[in-house]
Amino acid sequence: MIRFEQVSVRYEGVGSPVLSGVDLTVPEGELVLLVGPSGVGKSTLLGTVSGLVPHFTGGVLTGRVTVGGRDTRTHKPRELADLVGTVGQDPLAHFVTDTVEDELAYGMESLGLAPGVMRRRVEETLDLLGLAELRDRPIATLSGGQQQRVAIGSVLTPHPKVLVLDEPTSALDPAAAEEVLAVLQRLVHDLGTTVLMAEHRLERVVQYADQVLLLPSPGAAPVMGAPADIMTVSPVRPPVAELGLLAGWDPLPLSVRDARRRAAGLRDRLASMEPPAGGCGTQAAPAGGADAEAHGRADGGAHGRADAGADGPPDLSRTSPKSPTSLAAPTSPTPSAAPPLPGPVRRGPLARLLGRRGPAAAQGAVADPVSRVEGLGVRRGRVEALRRVSLALAPGGTVALMGRNGAGKSTLLATLVGMIEPTSGTVLVGGLAPSRTDPREMVRRVGLVPQEPRDLLYADTVAAECAAADVDAGAPAGSCRSLVSELLPGVPDGTHPRDLSEGQRLALALAVVLTARPPLLLLDEPTRGLDYAAKARLVGVLRGLAAGGHAIVLATHDVELAAELADRVVILADGEVVADGPTAQVVVSSPAFAPQTAKVLAPREWLTVTQVRRALEGTA
Repeated sequence: MIRFEQVSVRYEGVGSPVLSGVDLTVPEGELVLLVGPSGVGKSTLLGTVSGLVPHFTGGVLTGRVTVGGRDTRTHKPRELADLVGTVGQDPLAHFVTDTVEDELAYGMESLGLAPGVMRRRVEETLDLLGLAELRDRPIATLSGGQQQRVAIGSVLTPHPKVLVLDEPTSALDPAAAEEVLAVLQRLVHDLGTTVLMAEHRLERVVQYADQVLLLPSPGAAPVMGAPADIMTVSPVRPPVAELGLLAGWDPLPLSVRDARRRAAGLRDRLASMEPPAGGCGTQAAPAGGADAEAHGRADGGAHGRADAGADGPPDLSRTSPKSPTSLAAPTSPTPSAAPPLPGPVRRGPLARLLGRRGPAAAQGAVADPVSRVEGLGVRRGRVEALRRVSLALAPGGTVALMGRNGAGKSTLLATLVGMIEPTSGTVLVGGLAPSRTDPREMVRRVGLVPQEPRDLLYADTVAAECAAADVDAGAPAGSCRSLVSELLPGVPDGTHPRDLSEGQRLALALAVVLTARPPLLLLDEPTRGLDYAAKARLVGVLRGLAAGGHAIVLATHDVELAAELADRVVILADGEVVADGPTAQVVVSSPAFAPQTAKVLAPREWLTVTQVRRALEGTA
C-alpha cells in the first residue's frame, strides 16, 4: 500500500539529510508503529506519505513514495485526501470549522459525499470516540485530549484507505487512548485500513502493532520487523519490555498480560524485599519556603494554555520582549527568603541555577505552603469546571495531577497562575491571590509550561529565545541554553522554534521557564513528544528542582512519569478531587492510572523498572 524507494529528505540550511536511504514497503491492512528518539525524522517520514513533505514543508525529496499507486511527488496533499487521512502532533492546526459535528463532516463534504452518508458516518464516529455529548460544543472550548479525539474522528469519517497519525494518544487519558487504539485496530482488522503511526508512549501501543519501523538516529537507515524483535535492539522501549530484558525473558513481552504470565519467578525474587516507601518520586523534603529570589518572564512564565474541562482555554496574549510589561525587574530577597549558604559547589547548569537553600532547609523547618487552595470552585459558562477543590503544595513536593480528559486539571493550573478567577473559594500562591496580582509580581512566584509550548516562544532562533530568557530571569548568560542542552542535546542554536519537533519545542519552553527558578512550577502534559531518554532527563531536572525546595505540579496522563517522579497523586473527576495520597497507594489500586510495572507485580507496590533493578542489584 505504501512504498518507499530510496527516499531521502534534506532541508535547506541543514548539513545532513533528515532521512536517508529509506527503502521499504508498508503492507495493506497492517498497523505499523514508527519509533525512534526525538528529532530523528519520524514526522518527516509521515509527511512524505501524505504529501506534506515536500509540497508544504519545503525541502528536497529524492527517491519516490507511492501510496496506492499514486506518486506523492506529483500528487499534492489535496489530491491524496480521498486516500490518506492525516492527524499531526498539533490538533489545533488541523481544525477548519468551529464545532465538533461540523469538523467531523467537513472532510466528507469536501469529497462530495451524499448527505445521508455523511450523517450516518458522523453518528458512528461520535459513538466510536465517545464524542456524542460534545457534538454541539465549540472546538475552542474543549480540552486538549477532547480536541485530539475530534481531530482523529475528522479523518476517520471519510473512510481513507491509509491513516497517518503522529502522536495520536499524546493528550489522551489512559481510557480514552485505549478506546482510540481499539477503533484503529478494528479498522485494520475489519476494513483492511493501513495505519502508519508514530508514538513515543510505546507502553500504550506496541502490543497493537503488526510491525515496528525503527529510525535509530537522524539519517540512519530504518529497521523494520516484528515488535518483539525490534524492541530488543531499539534505543526506546516500553517499561514492560525493559522489565523483560532485566528478568531475561525471551521473547520480550509487549503487554502486561504477557509479562504477568512470566513474572512468577521475578515475584519470588522480590518477595523478601520492600519497595521504597512513597513511590519512586522525590519526597516532600522540608525546605525553607518559597524561593523569593526567583525571577521570570512576565509574559510567559505565568501564562499558558488551559485545558478545558472548563469552557475552553482563556485568551493567551504575549507582550513584546521590549515592552515595559515583558520584563520582571530584579528584586532583592524578601525577609522570608534565607540568604545562600556557602558550601560545596554543585556541578552542572541546573545545579548552578538552583544554588544553595537557606538555613530553614538544613534545619528541617517548614514555612507556609508555597500554595494553598481551599474550597475552590470555577464556573466557565455553563460548565462547572472545578468544585470544592482543596489542597496545599509544600516546598520540595512533586504532585501529579491526573484524571480523564476534561476533568479540570489545566483549569486548576490556570487558576494557580491567575489566568482564571475563582468563582468561589480561595487560591493563594506565595501569600498572594494570583488573579488579583500583577503578572510581573506573580511571575516571581509561579511558572507554567503550557500544553502548547509555542505559546511561550516568539524569537526567530533557539539562541535568541534562550538569550531573552536569561535577560528576563536575571540569570547568567548561557543558563537557558545549558538547560536546553541538558534536556535535549543536539538542538542547533540557529534553528527556528517552529522547525523543532514537538518534543524539542517542549524542551525549549521548559528551559525558558526553569531559567526563572520559580518556587512553584506547573507543567501541563510535559512529556508530549518526548522519548524515554528525553523524559528521563526531564525527570532528573525536576528532581533537582524539588530537592532544591521548589514545589512541582504535573498535570499529566503519563502514568509512567507519575510513578517515576511524583511523591503524591491527586486525581480529579468532573472537577472534584476523588483521590489524594502517596503515589504508590493511589496508583497501585487503580486499573486506569497504574504503571506497567505495578500491574505486572501487583499487589506489591513496585512502581518502576528502576526500583526493581536497584533491588536486584542490591542482592547480587
